[in-house]
Amino acid sequence: MQLNLKNPIVFFDLETTGVNIATDHIVEISYLKVYPNGKEESKTLRINPGVPIPPESTAVHRISDEDVADCPTFKEVAKNIAKDIEGCDLAGFNSNRFDIPLLVEELLRAGVDIDLSKRKLIDVQTIFHKMEQRTLSAAYKFYCNQSLENAHTAEADTRATYEVLKSQLDRYPDLENDMGKLAEFSTHNKNADFAGRIVYDDNGVEIFNFGKYKGRSVAEVFKTDIGYYGWMMQGDFTLNTKNVITNIKLRELKK
Repeated sequence: MQLNLKNPIVFFDLETTGVNIATDHIVEISYLKVYPNGKEESKTLRINPGVPIPPESTAVHRISDEDVADCPTFKEVAKNIAKDIEGCDLAGFNSNRFDIPLLVEELLRAGVDIDLSKRKLIDVQTIFHKMEQRTLSAAYKFYCNQSLENAHTAEADTRATYEVLKSQLDRYPDLENDMGKLAEFSTHNKNADFAGRIVYDDNGVEIFNFGKYKGRSVAEVFKTDIGYYGWMMQGDFTLNTKNVITNIKLRELKK
């Protein structure tokens, strides 16, 4: 089944120095841009993260410090990446929990602030886990009846994710071929920040999704414990999360 697209959609995958959104860096990004008319464009970039790649990460994606020594830094390619995904919906495998938050964080570190609030964010892993409970390699075998060669390379994983989503639409009649519906189905929580530290409750109020104030209104907590805001601003939270809580704090001061 071909995707029913209103906007171009970018399938992408990251290989990184680790799994900490706030502190780790991209070493490879691959994306496949699919247009409403079916046209496809693909691009893969190796990135010099500016820090040593841990051996345990190299063991997974097989990208070493030597492989990226002469590659551009993320800051050097950030504007081009932002331009490539401008106006596009985004899709990936575990993308809502990891790839999108880390990509946004890297863009912010490079001084590029993009607004994804109106973009549809489709996580093929979430659809898969809700339907079948498997890994990407198993998903590719299950839905596409093929073995995933070169797993944990960004290009292979990106292409496999695209093929899996099309096959999911073929397999499940109740899964509507609409990017808005797929984005909604892909979402566990309605996040206010990409890391999921702040989420919206049923009334659209931002609440904490972690720690001692979990489930409490961010605005109300800051009224009674302003030190918590300072603790978060100094803590190991993403720049995006810090931007979100700062905007909440400023908004409340204007009332």
